[in-house]
Amino acid sequence: MPSTVIRFFRYDAAKQELLVVFQSGRRYVYRDVPEEIHDGMKASFSKGEYFNAHVRDRFAYERDAE
Repeated sequence: MPSTVIRFFRYDAAKQELLVVFQSGRRYVYRDVPEEIHDGMKASFSKGEYFNAHVRDRFAYERDAE
């Protein structure tokens, strides 16, 4: 099911970075994210709910201007 909040996300296991692109087009890179968090997000029915419960306000991040 497509997310109404998250357009796309990608995980870099070597860097433990989670790139999240929101429906608004804003891109953020979350740092030091364990792989199991990415796996959980990938498997979740609601990406937005999972993000809010397990990623948002839990990991350092920066806006990605790319």
